[in-house]
Amino acid sequence: MPSLPAVFSFRLIVIVFTTLLSLTACTPPRSPDKIVISGPFEPVSYDPASSGYIFSRMQVIETLVDVNDDGTLRPGLATGWQSNDDFSEWTFHLREGVKFHDGSTMNAEVVRKSLAVAFGKPVPFDASLVKDITIPDAHTVVFTLSQHYRPFPSLMSNYTMAILSPASFGKFNRMTALIGTGPYKITDFQPPHNISTIRFDDYWGRPGTIKEVEYITGHRSETRALMVKTGQADIVYNLDPAAVEMLKSDDSVSVFSELIPRTTLIKLNLDDPILADRSVRQALSLALDRTGIASGILRVPGIEANQLFGPGMGVWHMDDLPPPSQSLKQAKALLEQAGWQLANDGVRYRNGKSLEMNMITYANRPELIIIATAIQDQWSQAGVKLNVHMENSSAIPSGHTDGTLQTALMARNFANIPDPLGILLADFTSEQGGEWGPMNWQNPSLFSRIEQIGRETSEASLPAQARDVIRTINDDLPLIPVVYYMQHSAVSDRLQHFSFDPYERSFRIADLQIRSEP
Repeated sequence: MPSLPAVFSFRLIVIVFTTLLSLTACTPPRSPDKIVISGPFEPVSYDPASSGYIFSRMQVIETLVDVNDDGTLRPGLATGWQSNDDFSEWTFHLREGVKFHDGSTMNAEVVRKSLAVAFGKPVPFDASLVKDITIPDAHTVVFTLSQHYRPFPSLMSNYTMAILSPASFGKFNRMTALIGTGPYKITDFQPPHNISTIRFDDYWGRPGTIKEVEYITGHRSETRALMVKTGQADIVYNLDPAAVEMLKSDDSVSVFSELIPRTTLIKLNLDDPILADRSVRQALSLALDRTGIASGILRVPGIEANQLFGPGMGVWHMDDLPPPSQSLKQAKALLEQAGWQLANDGVRYRNGKSLEMNMITYANRPELIIIATAIQDQWSQAGVKLNVHMENSSAIPSGHTDGTLQTALMARNFANIPDPLGILLADFTSEQGGEWGPMNWQNPSLFSRIEQIGRETSEASLPAQARDVIRTINDDLPLIPVVYYMQHSAVSDRLQHFSFDPYERSFRIADLQIRSEP
């Protein structure tokens, strides 16, 4: 018998497909020089601090540093950079002749102003790291840091560090427009559902061939799949396994599946009396059937996660760790040793309190709720009662900040700072942790070791140091890795030269071409 999620997805696909067919019949033909992209992402404002990720992907905004497919850094709006001997000062050389979408020219003063505003808003690192920004000339920017910080250039690749025209800011530096340097500029923005752009012909690099691009928020994976199937969209992102299977039989659509630097993790509040016990965390990890989740639910064998960072993350991934395997026997034994005894109702109790927890997850990664339901079942076999709640993704950082979060299933993006050391320095060096990282974890010895790595000038010791860090995190389990992330996208045969950016910085629209009609 098919599972409930599978039956539900099939029925929903039929309903949505019928609806879209009726809409297709009355939709006017699209411009031959325009494409439509759909994903689950909801741009809520112009501000890069909240929605920069989608404007970066739409190639509206750019940063000083760009990222290659293998995670190495390459020039962006800066042509190069170097540090002093102890990584406390970094000099960036700006690309000359760069125009903003309003026709103004990028220079060092504009870059300083843009970044000064950005540092006053939420960023994925400690903004106090930057003590001062000076401009020795019109094409050079110097950052003086409050500490020695080796991975600083990787921070400058994050979308929150986008370089914007001064005309983007109004009174009190509030965003009134988004005027970037990318190959496409905004013509209309209807948050949170729609972004329209047009080619920017004065782009400093190679301009795109497609004139107009529209982004439409598609809330359900099934809806997005049927949009590309019926010609309502040319590219759709973040498809679930059911949608992928449906599209694979369609000759007019190509499906692309890429392993990306993102890991599906269980976030744990270690201030909770249950989760503060390392034995309980180990038991919860051992009770997971990661192979069943990877092969049975996601239909991608081999993506079981046995550590924080996935393959392709250089020295921060340990290839020789054994694959993860479920052991309910060991999980039950650990829980019993921790004082949790199984009762007749199938739930464990200690001192009259049940082993019951809440888990939140969110909808814009469509597979998460299905995985959470599977975890609920798998943990129940060990005597753990799990209540799963679907929330907005903002509930995770909010719950981290106010302390109400107990557990959360999340797809943690390790591409927002492409150097894993930058992520570790941001999230793994204090009990505070990170909104998408550990919560109330106490390991002062490891915290100081990571900070020391960030200060060291020698690269020779990094592989051994990285292994030590990853092994410690694996042993203590402040987060529980579940699976590595396979991103599924679908592209209409109307387009050619599609490629997927594994660091999810760009939809690479400027590389696309619309096929000539036969």
